[in-house]
Amino acid sequence: QVQLVESGGGLVQAGDSLRVSCAASGRTFSNYAMGWFRQAPGKEREFVAAISRNGGTTYYLHSVKGRFTISRDNAKNTVYLQMNRLNPEDTALYSCAARRDYYETYYTAIRDYNYWGQGTQVTVSS
Repeated sequence: QVQLVESGGGLVQAGDSLRVSCAASGRTFSNYAMGWFRQAPGKEREFVAAISRNGGTTYYLHSVKGRFTISRDNAKNTVYLQMNRLNPEDTALYSCAARRDYYETYYTAIRDYNYWGQGTQVTVSS
């Protein structure tokens, strides 16, 4: 089992930056590919960003590419999502997810992930 706990969400204004974190426990963190997803009210959960287990490969939702950066610190068992130039359309519950990986790759589908955190709310006011 892997336990994931997100933190760092909050209320910000359009154009601001925010970094959310996801702390993992329970297994060897560096064996897991990680992803960030978000769900806005009334919408389905969507992929935001993913990172391979050693951090060598990342992938982003087109609308956040160039504004968001996913990173990880395997020594701290933590994955981060740095979000810059936030806009109201980024308002959502942000959740991290983990998947045991053997190939140093990334995953973008919800069904690819086995473990999920509860999420942290990010609200961007205009």
